[in-house]
Amino acid sequence: MDLQPRGYDKVVQLVEKGVTVPNPFSLDIGDEVDATRISGDGVTIYPGCRIYGAQTVISAGVKLGAEAPVTLDDCRLGPSVELKGGYFKQSVLLEKANMGSGAQVREGCLLEEEANGAHCVGLKQTILFPFVTLGSLINFCDCLMAGGTSRRDHSEVGSSYIHFNYTPDGDKTTASLFGDVPRGVMLDRPPIFLGGQGGAVGPVRVGFGTVVAAGSVLLEDVLDDGQLVAAVPPPGFKRVRRPHAYKNLVRVVRNNVVYLANLVALEEWYRRVRRPFFARQEMGELLYAGALEVLALAKDERLKRLTAMAGKVPAAESPGKDFKEKAGELCEVFTEAAAVRETGPEGLEFLGAVESGTSASAGYLETIQGLTPEVAARGTRWLQEIVDGLCRGADSCFPSMSLFGERA
Repeated sequence: MDLQPRGYDKVVQLVEKGVTVPNPFSLDIGDEVDATRISGDGVTIYPGCRIYGAQTVISAGVKLGAEAPVTLDDCRLGPSVELKGGYFKQSVLLEKANMGSGAQVREGCLLEEEANGAHCVGLKQTILFPFVTLGSLINFCDCLMAGGTSRRDHSEVGSSYIHFNYTPDGDKTTASLFGDVPRGVMLDRPPIFLGGQGGAVGPVRVGFGTVVAAGSVLLEDVLDDGQLVAAVPPPGFKRVRRPHAYKNLVRVVRNNVVYLANLVALEEWYRRVRRPFFARQEMGELLYAGALEVLALAKDERLKRLTAMAGKVPAAESPGKDFKEKAGELCEVFTEAAAVRETGPEGLEFLGAVESGTSASAGYLETIQGLTPEVAARGTRWLQEIVDGLCRGADSCFPSMSLFGERA
């Protein structure tokens, strides 16, 4: 009888290349896993872990399962990522990102450098910029969060926080933007704080430097920066429910458009700014490709959810009729978004300044935080032009909705 576990030959390969495996017989490694995509430099895989997926990448210094078994399925992990226990699928975690025990990180997540969560955190279709910190017992799906400048000055989500991302009508057009991409990528914005035992009903947008009091449930956007918000629960009432009423249709569509436009801006940031830094890392190009795949999945997810909602919206009168009939045109705005890659003068000046000011040894975080305020502002204007252009394109699809007024 063969008592060797599945993938034992791969375990032997990993041990021979330097991976620390305290109990080789306890691991389960899928036949499809490519051992050449697992670094032998400082990687530790603790007992009980399961590694699956042909796309899986494990970079130098990664530690899996220090507190509880980890299941890894088609994930790409950057250098020194630590996953202490839980389930991780079709996501990308960059250098020094880490998650505590009981995590469930499902498909479509991108955790940038040093983003982290404590125990029992649930994520799906979630993007966290560097340093963003999640407490314990959190459900934070369908979000993008930026803000903060370091591990001591970071955006934070308090324990027992929920991002409500599913409506009674069965819609998930609920992605929320905490901060934004054009300013957030510069890593110089004040952090956002979402107090524990609270939540947000997506889709909402929240400005940098905003503090939401513990126990608050956000129902509205907080567009201004630097706000202190205590959301009072609505008074009790009882009335007949009207399903598929979509009274806030314009706001929902607007916030989805802004989210999509920010995703495109982030994709451009990866292509034009981040790629050279990946190229310096072992298996960095695989991480870069994975990040772009996640961003493409994120756009597809949002467009799919908008299209599904359009099928439910009553078409008896505007703006529902307008949205229902022309949702396909909105999708085309973003599926053809490659046109934004014709970079204007602001972008070219910014990219030139980054290239000329980057030393061969400097990392991504060090380089971006070393930009002068003038250069960073130029980069923000470049990315904001991308966002604004896509929003204008979306606005032209729905004349009766007037998605973008002065404050939108």
